[in-house]
Amino acid sequence: MRPVLRCLALLIAFLSGSVSAQPANRPTSGYTRVAIETSVGTIIVATDDKRAPLTSANFLTYVDDGRFDGVTFYRAARRRSDPKLGLIQGGIDTDARRSLPPIRHEPTTRTGLRHLDATLSMARPNRANSAMGNFFITIGSTPNMDARGDYIGYAAFGHVVGGMDVVKRILAVPTCCGSGPMRGQIIIRPITIIRAKRLDGKPHPSRGVKPWLLGLNRKPAR
Repeated sequence: MRPVLRCLALLIAFLSGSVSAQPANRPTSGYTRVAIETSVGTIIVATDDKRAPLTSANFLTYVDDGRFDGVTFYRAARRRSDPKLGLIQGGIDTDARRSLPPIRHEPTTRTGLRHLDATLSMARPNRANSAMGNFFITIGSTPNMDARGDYIGYAAFGHVVGGMDVVKRILAVPTCCGSGPMRGQIIIRPITIIRAKRLDGKPHPSRGVKPWLLGLNRKPAR
């Protein structure tokens, strides 16, 4: 009976892993894909709308509003032990004109998501419920980003499903400057995010004025 029980255990583990596996680059129930077109190639991410609904909805609103169009990937944090691992960070940076109100934090202890290789997660200041329009992508497993005990961690909310070669290319670009946790990690020539576009579902842009667009189409005075 022992070989049979061992086979059953392996089958259960396989099925459990399949259920929690990340989606492939195709329409998948419970996920929304977004193409992030950059000056060095396109990254395709899938937001986990069921397990991290607030964080996913926030990210998708930035996408649907065009708030990420024309911003940059401005940070490449490489591990000292292995420079091929780390994270890249992009978004609105400090451009308040593009920001939406901060969102409630969804810790990994609540969502069940983890900071594994190719995880999409929200950047935030050093306080809870403060994430807005900056995000990061991990290269390699980063368990220190997960919540534990009194540490709230970061809100993982999706996964890269295409273009990980572009992510790694951005991680490798020259950096300098910065301060605090970002010291030496600021990309010297930031990578432009040309456009972020939803690939699945219907866009749901926010209402109201978009301050970063004001004056762009204004004709110069003569």
